[in-house]
Amino acid sequence: MRVIVADDAVLLREGIVAILAGEGYDVVAAVGSGPGLVNAARAHRPDLVVADVRMPPAHAHDGIEAVQAIRAARPGTAAILLSQYVEATAAMDLFRQDPAGLGYLLKDRIVQVNDFLEGVGRVAAGGSAMDPQVVAQLLGRPAQPDDPLAALTDRERDVLALMAQGLSNGGIGARLHLGVRTIETYTNAVFQKLRLHAAPDEHRRVRAVLAYLDATR
Repeated sequence: MRVIVADDAVLLREGIVAILAGEGYDVVAAVGSGPGLVNAARAHRPDLVVADVRMPPAHAHDGIEAVQAIRAARPGTAAILLSQYVEATAAMDLFRQDPAGLGYLLKDRIVQVNDFLEGVGRVAAGGSAMDPQVVAQLLGRPAQPDDPLAALTDRERDVLALMAQGLSNGGIGARLHLGVRTIETYTNAVFQKLRLHAAPDEHRRVRAVLAYLDATR
């Protein structure tokens, strides 16, 4: 799998390159800016991009804008956005456009190498990954009067939050110490309460997560 890493912090960038290369990923370029990432993607046509949210030239959402441009040109390109802080609002538009093959992780996650690689593997395979700290902060925001999640029980919200992280029913069950059949019951309850009936299960999972993200903006 061909990967481009983009971060203006040289030590962090080279650290990510070393981690990925050590796991057999083919890192074809490492750059330090949003425009550099777009240009490298045009030249190398990567399967996966790992990019800092804030990079030169503006140090705002240059990484997000670069990933948007790359995925617009090549929709199958997987991407993981990295952030120093929880600032998920700007990244949520990307998830709403197409959450498949997309991740949003805090940079602290890289220190936990196994967690980072798990997220990379999930996104590279076409899944999604959202940092647990991001999900926890979103979930902790006060509910609005028209919150579509208000009908969910606490356990159903727990299950939906783990869906937002990209976990399968088996993965959710392992986190909550519950059987897969029990998790299936909870996920079906989430689908019903969010009125997500007319789609295959995997599509409903994505739509449920998007409902979750919309309600916690």
